Amino acid sequence: METELLYKDITFKIRGAVFAVYNELGGAFKESAVDKALTIELKRRGLKVEDQKRINIFYKGEKVGTYIPDKIIEEKILIEIKCKPEITAGDEEQFWKYLKGSEYRLGLLINFGPKKLDFKRVIFDKVKK
Repeated sequence: METELLYKDITFKIRGAVFAVYNELGGAFKESAVDKALTIELKRRGLKVEDQKRINIFYKGEKVGTYIPDKIIEEKILIEIKCKPEITAGDEEQFWKYLKGSEYRLGLLINFGPKKLDFKRVIFDKVKK
C-alpha cells in the first residue's frame, strides 16, 4: 500500500524554491541573506509565507513557552534554515522537539551548506505518540 506524503504539493513547491535559491547563491552566504532570498522565491511560487512568527509550545495541553521558526508556510509547515557545514544530530533533535511541542505536524530542516544542500523532512504525528 502506498502512502501519500503529508502536504505533498506544498512541499514540492518549497523544494523547488530551495533548490532555486541554492543554485543561485550556493552555500556562501549568511543565514539572513538566504532566509530573505527564500522568502522571495516562495512567494514567487504562490505560497503564503510567515517569517519569524511566534508559535506556542505546549506541555500536556498547557502553554509553556514560545518558539520562533524561520518560516511557516501555508499555516501548515515549519521551516528552519541553517547555513553551516552540516546538520548535526543535535540540530535534528532540537527541531523535532520544537515540532512535537507545537500544533504543527510537518517541519523542514534545510541547510544551505558550503558543499551541499541538506533537506530534512521531519514529521511529528500526535496519533503515533
